[in-house]
Amino acid sequence: MKNHLLKTCVLLSLLLALLQLTPALAETVLVTGSNQGIGLEFAKQYAARGWTVIATHRRDTPPETLAALQQQYPKVRVEQMDVTKHDQIEALAAKMKGEPIDILLNNAALIRFAPFRDREGNAGQMFGTLNYDHFDQFMHTNVAGPLKIAEAFVENVKASKLKLMVTISSGAGIVSVLPRSADHYWYRTSKAALNSAMRLLTVDLADEGITVVMFHPGGVQVESWGETKLPGAMTHEEAIGKMTKTIDGLTIKDSGRFLNNDGTDMPW
Repeated sequence: MKNHLLKTCVLLSLLLALLQLTPALAETVLVTGSNQGIGLEFAKQYAARGWTVIATHRRDTPPETLAALQQQYPKVRVEQMDVTKHDQIEALAAKMKGEPIDILLNNAALIRFAPFRDREGNAGQMFGTLNYDHFDQFMHTNVAGPLKIAEAFVENVKASKLKLMVTISSGAGIVSVLPRSADHYWYRTSKAALNSAMRLLTVDLADEGITVVMFHPGGVQVESWGETKLPGAMTHEEAIGKMTKTIDGLTIKDSGRFLNNDGTDMPW
């Protein structure tokens, strides 16, 4: 009996030692538009956690920001993927076939073609001078892009532990409350359409256990504001810190929600 107990204790000790030596499955996040602003900060914060970060960009050569991040964190993988080019999306999906993606983070977006206060540069989004070719670019980037990426990488998300599809939307997409000013027609319209598309995706992927959410990141001092200082604007670090904390607590019950960065609901 004593020998049997001794053998059992030894086996349990060995098993515990093996469990301690076996690394936990590492999470993976794929971030679109990760070479600057909100996308870059997401890549930085997840890389600092030790995650594998698939940092995508649309440049012909790897941006310096991502090269520096990759040098600091070896688990960062820099990949070219313009969200408007289906061949690039499909090429990366083929390259990553069979790799789990815990969080598919649709961040890349088109906001404006010139700094915020350059009315002439943004005339294509103003009533009376609307540029309908620009409309096609906004819809292709802000709506069709995230949907194509969801289609291309859905099997990767299904194979993961967390099964999250997170899309950065905007309060500019709200249709239940009148806007304070009539500007940025195409950006506002595309973000409303994006929210609608993600709601459809929520229904489509419910049986797969995939959680689909949209975020209004809040007022963030992004590059497209130029020299204009947005009153009360948060830094990238603060805004993304809030969003990652909220993402940590998401469950399938949250699927379909449009969230503020702190996890409270945004109006539609």
